[in-house]
Amino acid sequence: MQITMWQTFYIKPNEIGILYHRSDFKKILQPGTHTYFGRHWQVKICDLNQPLAQIENLELLLRNHEAELQEHLLIIRTAFNQVALVRYGQNWVSVAPNKLIAFWRGFIEVESHIFNLEESWELPSSFVQQLRSVTLNGLKKFQISESEIGLLYLQNNFVRPLEAGEYAFWSVDRDVTVRILSRIIPNPDFPLEDVLIEKHPDFIAAYCEPVQLQTSQVAIVRYRGKVISILPPTSRKLFWQGVVVEIIDISADAQLQPSLVAELVEGSAEVKLLSRNCLHICQVPAQHVGLVYINQEFQGQRSPGVHAWWLFGRSFQTETIDLRLQNMEVSGQDILSKDKVPLRLNLTAGFRILDPLRAKNGLSDISGYLYKELQFALRGAVGERNLDALLEDKGAIDRSISEYIRQKAADYGIEVDSVGVKDIILPGEIKTILSKVVEAEKAAQANVVRRREETAATRSMLNTAKVMEDNPVALRLKELEVLERIAEKIDRIQVNGSLDSILTDLIRMNP
Repeated sequence: MQITMWQTFYIKPNEIGILYHRSDFKKILQPGTHTYFGRHWQVKICDLNQPLAQIENLELLLRNHEAELQEHLLIIRTAFNQVALVRYGQNWVSVAPNKLIAFWRGFIEVESHIFNLEESWELPSSFVQQLRSVTLNGLKKFQISESEIGLLYLQNNFVRPLEAGEYAFWSVDRDVTVRILSRIIPNPDFPLEDVLIEKHPDFIAAYCEPVQLQTSQVAIVRYRGKVISILPPTSRKLFWQGVVVEIIDISADAQLQPSLVAELVEGSAEVKLLSRNCLHICQVPAQHVGLVYINQEFQGQRSPGVHAWWLFGRSFQTETIDLRLQNMEVSGQDILSKDKVPLRLNLTAGFRILDPLRAKNGLSDISGYLYKELQFALRGAVGERNLDALLEDKGAIDRSISEYIRQKAADYGIEVDSVGVKDIILPGEIKTILSKVVEAEKAAQANVVRRREETAATRSMLNTAKVMEDNPVALRLKELEVLERIAEKIDRIQVNGSLDSILTDLIRMNP
């Protein structure tokens, strides 16, 4: 049996070989056929289409064969503060700190770039453009539009603002974040505003409008003439430059000026929403007056209109009082008269408030007080009179009640304009009795009138007869009058003889 002592290896054109003898590196084999005598030869074939060299114990090989290896390999070694970018063909790969990697030369173009993180951990803009569509380990990319600004943070510490553009930062062994804020919105939510104000005055001066308020100040922030924010006392807030800040001292007077009331209370729905939790609003209608209490102390009266106060640090209570003539009905009052007749009465009264503060401070319920006093006055006026007296002079009840209630109301600044009993409702049996009494009285009055008229008629006839007896002409005129009345009731009259003979016959017929 013949044993061959030769070993042949074939390397393809797109390959390269690493020759080992008994696991010891010997040389790099180029494409072609290679024959070696003896056994224990090994060749590791590497595909040059994949330029990244996967070589075991590369560090050890470089110590002993660095010159030979560098002829065929692009060696990339990064220190603890370095990173690298490697481009092979159209592909990119990133190399972290403290790494050693190698790429085969020649078949595909390979280039490398080392970056010192102590000098800058931002990738130069020329590389950012090339890596726009590439995702690499340890590299974060950010794009800021023209309407935005970025806040760059390293390990949660603010570094600098980023204007519009594309950026990339190495994030190996560190936390890199960019907070993107809209520049269209004048009051974005700045992260850690207090830190920015205290630690980064250059950024604040270049980009922001800071607002810092004392304990007795409020601020109204406007952008392009529109209210965008209302800040309470002790606030610290950042806005983009371009806003207008109005700071108001509320230590002495918390009431808003009329121009601010029109803007904040009667303005747009968005502004009303902003001011809803900042203002105490009192709307006083026409013919009313408003009473204002601040921290439970009376602060004055307000005329009709809309009034507003800043709420901060104060408690408000406002009440509107109607100054117009008001009507009060006291209905269905069941009362016994002096002669024990049960009656139901309805009373009406008109009143107006002349001194609102006096009425409010003296009475917790103005209407309730007047209602009860009118009840008492009505019961007193009815209870001390008989039914006949009540029916004969209802005005006496009105006068009695009016005198009583006017004095009571005047003590609290209230004027009673009028008081009157509308109805006196009698029980059914009393109504029947009174109806019969009235009927009898009216019948008697009718008889008296009839007798009086009959007597007057008889007396008139007697006087007429005496006149005719003494005056023939008057008698003749009376005869003609009677004849005229008779003629009115007869369609046709036939006269035989002269008129004198007819009248003579008529006279003779008269008994």
